[in-house]
Amino acid sequence: MNLILAIGIIVVVGFFGGLAVGKLKFPRITGYIIIGILLSPSLLNIIPKEAVENLNIITDIALGIIAYLIGGSLHWENLRKLKESITWITLLQSLGAWFLVTLVLALSGHLISPNQTFWQWYFPMAFIIGAVSCATAPAATMAIISEYKAKGPLTTTLLAVVALDDAIAVIALAIALGICQPLVGGASNFSFYQMLGIPFLHIVESVAVGIIFAIALMYISRLVRTRELLLVVVFGMLMLCAGVTSYLNLSSILANMVVGFIVVNKMKRKEMFSVIEEIEDVLYAMFFVLAGLHFDLGVLKVAGILALLIVLARCTGKVTGARAGAKLSHAPDSVKKYLGFALLPKAGVTIGLILLAALRFPTFGAVMLNAVLASTIINELIAPPLTKYAIFKAGEVSVKVS
Repeated sequence: MNLILAIGIIVVVGFFGGLAVGKLKFPRITGYIIIGILLSPSLLNIIPKEAVENLNIITDIALGIIAYLIGGSLHWENLRKLKESITWITLLQSLGAWFLVTLVLALSGHLISPNQTFWQWYFPMAFIIGAVSCATAPAATMAIISEYKAKGPLTTTLLAVVALDDAIAVIALAIALGICQPLVGGASNFSFYQMLGIPFLHIVESVAVGIIFAIALMYISRLVRTRELLLVVVFGMLMLCAGVTSYLNLSSILANMVVGFIVVNKMKRKEMFSVIEEIEDVLYAMFFVLAGLHFDLGVLKVAGILALLIVLARCTGKVTGARAGAKLSHAPDSVKKYLGFALLPKAGVTIGLILLAALRFPTFGAVMLNAVLASTIINELIAPPLTKYAIFKAGEVSVKVS
């Protein structure tokens, strides 16, 4: 299929999908995802698999911009007031998801694949899936906050936790790989450098690239006098940052978050973000329809039971951990009651990490990959309405909803 035609179908049909679910009081991105599933090669095959694969660059572009906007929403003054709750919630909801997913999958592994050994099959697979379950998708979170113009303690805490989750997931996976590879191979030696040193270096390098691009963007933007040219500069620098980090095999999400965080706290120009916000709706439409296009009915059939267990255990771990962290840090009641429901989206980072892990374990890599892909499909449908529920119940919606 002609890629321009495919993009046109994605945007226009996605728009009507978002409009339709809006009438049913669901977030627009739920409509985008449903339209993507309907158009996918597994169902109506309107957009074939080859076109979907060739459009994956849209995901990288959208994630770079979304990461910048998330970083731009993290005002230092607000973060300083909530630093204790952010720290405790981030730690406990990540560990909660990791622990519960590992426990549930390790104990039920024999139901999925009988006649395997616990320490060489069930536990390693469960531990790795648990590690990638720490991540929270920034795109869905940012899209819903933007749609309803949410502001308040829950929203600020949510954005900070989401920003930190990806870094935690990278470290968690490195630890899991460092423990599980010797177990599966029958060895007993563990490399602390592989578990902690490499992911820590990866994060530091990503942050360093973000700092460099933030400084460059602040200096170049001073030469610009019109909004139109400012959009050119900001968009161009974000794409450069994403491209450089991708080339260096670093985290473009983390780097662009750092760019947004530094810019919003060092510059007084609100238009550094408002110019990007003018194009974010079309990016969200393309990004989430494309996410739905990756739907694979075969994956759901193969790994449906395991996927359901992952979704249930991860959701329980996130909600319980967030509530415990909020109580320990004496966070506002709205954060205690509802934040966990807004931490459930997962997508790109989770899939990227599990793809990396699956290559290391030929014995159960395919099962692990299919299960996480299927759980992501389920998550994409149930998580956005729950995020909307959380910000509405917290009373942080700033737009009138008809």
